[in-house]
Amino acid sequence: MFSDKVKANEGGDAKETLQQFVSLRPNGQYTFDSERGASQSEICRDDPNNHECIKVRMNSKQMFEAMQSLGFYCALPIEPGKTYMECRPLPK
Repeated sequence: MFSDKVKANEGGDAKETLQQFVSLRPNGQYTFDSERGASQSEICRDDPNNHECIKVRMNSKQMFEAMQSLGFYCALPIEPGKTYMECRPLPK
């Protein structure tokens, strides 16, 4: 359905696109990143067998809030100098 670096929500609802992407692996780990001031972010599913990414029309703050609303804890990685966010599902 989604492939690496596909703009999956051109003209669509960004939150719905994100929810569909995450619903494929709700217990997966995700990373997202965007350029400073950019209106879109790239989110990737961290799966060693199938690395998938999509671009969503949300800035990083909106993406952070949306992932939290979907039940994920997002934080910067431990490594200094890394600027992407890592998101893990909260225990249910």
